[in-house]
Amino acid sequence: MNLDLIKAEIQDHIDVVSNLTLDLPSQIAIASNQIIHAINNGNKIILFGNGGSAADAQHIAAEFTGRFVKERKGLPAIALTTDTSALTAIGNDYGFDQVFRRQVEALANKGDVVLGISTSGNSENACIAIEKANELGCFTVSLTGKDGGRLKSISSLNINIDSPITARVQEMHIMVGHLICSMVDSAF
Repeated sequence: MNLDLIKAEIQDHIDVVSNLTLDLPSQIAIASNQIIHAINNGNKIILFGNGGSAADAQHIAAEFTGRFVKERKGLPAIALTTDTSALTAIGNDYGFDQVFRRQVEALANKGDVVLGISTSGNSENACIAIEKANELGCFTVSLTGKDGGRLKSISSLNINIDSPITARVQEMHIMVGHLICSMVDSAF
């Protein structure tokens, strides 16, 4: 067993947390307030991502529809990564880059919050879906890593984790998701 490797990974995680920008709390507050505003106005939260980010989208959506910490009513959120029939049909008929855009087109309404997660910030299907959500009048949030990629410039709000290591970015994304859930919980 290599304890040094485990200790190094833990230290790397701590270093990334320590280096989060001073803007992160205000960005989380903006995202949270937009979500609270959307829910109060009868709108919903739509989330998506690929791979581990798909799992994060599902995880965060479940925190809204179920509960995060406190008992409250279920909140309207949907992860576009859970319908395998839609994903495979759209992927087959239109191409994988359209799997989220088509669902956003079908499900999003003006005033919804659409949250795309991409560790590179350049996932084509996430970028195309965010562009469609912008066209529909949604408030768009992206959780990204590295330099934020294309999503940084096309989202209403970009929350970027400045790390080149995918695992560290994903760890921070779920932390950001939980912080947003905590803020939303406090409002309901």
